[in-house]
Amino acid sequence: MNISILTVGKLKEKYLKQGIDEYTKRLGAYVKITITEVPDEKAPENLSQEDMRIIKQKEGERLLSKIPQDAHVIALAIDGQMQTSEQLAANLNQLALHGKSKICYVIGGSLGLSDEVLKRANEKLSFSKMTFPHQLMRLILVEQVYRGFRIMRGEPYHK
Repeated sequence: MNISILTVGKLKEKYLKQGIDEYTKRLGAYVKITITEVPDEKAPENLSQEDMRIIKQKEGERLLSKIPQDAHVIALAIDGQMQTSEQLAANLNQLALHGKSKICYVIGGSLGLSDEVLKRANEKLSFSKMTFPHQLMRLILVEQVYRGFRIMRGEPYHK
């Protein structure tokens, strides 16, 4: 299975990079994982709704250009379906059983994802009704994917 994470913006925080590096290294025992960043748009304070739509659209075009045609796309969205770690593991297992070898998680920028990206998604996933910084979501996502593979294999880690 190949898992890719597409995300908007460059990660600058060293502590987040270290955590992501640790979990991607651990995931290497189970899957091939890649993280691809696309540039974000500058978003000054006090944007109009139209300005926000345009920014999300530009970022969305960059994301869409990086999504493999045959990928199963899971968009991280606040209005997506919430899952337990066990459900995430079961979902990954089901995708593998149905021959979906390319899974692509998409994390938007600070304004979220464009309508076009959400339409391309096969499913939408939410980690909480709370809002998290999109940079932190990378770390949370790779940790949960790692946890999911440990659960699928019946290996210790998940408690």
